[in-house]
Amino acid sequence: MSTNARSVASRLSSSGFIRTQGFIGGKWVDAYDGKTIEVYNPATGEVITNVACMGGRETKDAITSAHNTFLSWSKLTAAERSRCLRKWFDLIMANKEELGQLMTLEQGKPLDEAMGEVTYGASYIEFYAEEAKRVYGDIIPAALPDRRLFVMKQPVGVVGAITPWNFPLAMITRKVAPALACGCTVVIKPSELTPLTALAAAELSIQAGIPPGAVNVVMGSASDIGEALLASPQVRKITFTGSTTVGKKLMAGAAETVKKVSLELGGNAPCIIFDDADLDVALKGTMATKFRNSGQTCVCANRILVQEGIYDKFSIAFSKAVESMKVGDGFVEGVAQGPIINDSALHKVESFVQDAISKGAKVLIGGKRHSLGMTFYEPTVIGDVKSEMLLAREEVFGPVAPLMKFKTEEEAIHIANDTNAGLAAYMFTTSIKRSWRVSEALEYGLVGINEGQISTEVAPFGGMKQSGLGREGSKYGMDEYLEIKYVCLGNMS
Repeated sequence: MSTNARSVASRLSSSGFIRTQGFIGGKWVDAYDGKTIEVYNPATGEVITNVACMGGRETKDAITSAHNTFLSWSKLTAAERSRCLRKWFDLIMANKEELGQLMTLEQGKPLDEAMGEVTYGASYIEFYAEEAKRVYGDIIPAALPDRRLFVMKQPVGVVGAITPWNFPLAMITRKVAPALACGCTVVIKPSELTPLTALAAAELSIQAGIPPGAVNVVMGSASDIGEALLASPQVRKITFTGSTTVGKKLMAGAAETVKKVSLELGGNAPCIIFDDADLDVALKGTMATKFRNSGQTCVCANRILVQEGIYDKFSIAFSKAVESMKVGDGFVEGVAQGPIINDSALHKVESFVQDAISKGAKVLIGGKRHSLGMTFYEPTVIGDVKSEMLLAREEVFGPVAPLMKFKTEEEAIHIANDTNAGLAAYMFTTSIKRSWRVSEALEYGLVGINEGQISTEVAPFGGMKQSGLGREGSKYGMDEYLEIKYVCLGNMS
């Protein structure tokens, strides 16, 4: 590791902030067979530490622990759960710097961006600490005078939360905070690429007074852990963020025990820039949505559709802005883009770029591995991209911006919607009428108008079509962890 990264890792380890064991029933435990996984720093390729490699046995114990704790946690008042969540939020914010450093070590994003994720992730805990107090029921007017009809909401039970590597904290808090607020307990399966942030967050949850067993963390064999979560009748809900392929498998597996499922899956986000757009606003917003986290987010602009009247002007200005981005280790000051997560992801980016070039696209900026080596890739802009190219059909999940030219508003809407994905979309225009027309026509769960960063804890996050089911964040995110019970009380006259 670089000198700075090595010193950060040493300091975090000596302070006890780097945990290497799983977290079950409030206890730190090794894998039962003693197996471990190496956790790498993607900026250097060097090992940060080894963590327990768990499977089905450990997951079953975590489920039992979560189930036992559910019986008491769900009976606490909303105010008591709220206080625990608030303390968890306070502790995460008090350890913001350490969590950000840990995230940069294992995930690679620039430190400022990692610190921003800590704040963003913590915001869900703060929000749901308050929403815990607002799970309201109903009284229904009865058709008969001697009856009273009530509707109440109750926690669904044990939740299996499977989270990805690109947002090691926020994807956990966005699921776990509403689950705990409702009275559920959770078994978290973080990515084996980035388990350290999850383990640190779990330690802080115990310090906050969230009882042992309410939050459990198992990492290791994805298939074994997933099968145990799906097979258990005690797990009543699966929440997942990740690829559409895996999401479909989880959805099918959940059918065996008829679990509730919420899925935030892959995207293919269009970013539509109309002739009447404010160029500066469009540049700033497109840069933000495309190159955040080195392009490794489900809501990144995957296709940049530019109207022909502004295409040349935008492509020149955009390429110039991209060329000025500083690439490097996330601990180096001024770095805007870190490495891609691993070799597999790097090879995917390279194959997509080569496919586009072979079919007539033109590299305007970048287009190859960075001179830094490892999994660093140059911030890239590719022009003249067509719909048949992989860059337009699938998520590249890397720092590559494909530019596509269009003529009319109708054509832009058709191109944007011509995909099975439906997570996020963006547009830049100064026309209020157009913004309403196009946002209503786009088949996406999230739409940003003249804005590239639209995620917030107070708004519902989720997709249409094959980009998923359910919503996270906002008051609507609570419903994913609640059952509605109707009670009819007779003989009241």
